[in-house]
Amino acid sequence: MLDAIEKLMVEQRPGVVPQSLLGKALTYLHGQWPKLIRYVENGNWPISNNPCENSIRPFVVARKNFLFADTVAGAHASANLYSLVESAKANGIDPYRYLTWLFQRLPLATTVDDYDALLPWKLPANLR
Repeated sequence: MLDAIEKLMVEQRPGVVPQSLLGKALTYLHGQWPKLIRYVENGNWPISNNPCENSIRPFVVARKNFLFADTVAGAHASANLYSLVESAKANGIDPYRYLTWLFQRLPLATTVDDYDALLPWKLPANLR
């Protein structure tokens, strides 16, 4: 079926006005063709990326809110805190528990290894 669609696309595209609706559709199809083929060749990939889109939606909303911060430093602080909360949620951790645990240990961190140990996925299992 895909071979037939590709054949029609290749045959018809040169004779269609690029700015027409059909021309725009064929141009779009041509540009997306490698991705479509890649998807069809790997049956393990989900047909929808809605879970990914839904997971980044809070970041997009927050990014718009950061535009109205009083200062650049305030926007950076908000973004950093938001990133910590969303990282905790992405790892199945209650953000409040993680932030409580983090803020108790963060002042004691001095080395890269100390900071690495504070990542959300390193939260002890008994605190999750």
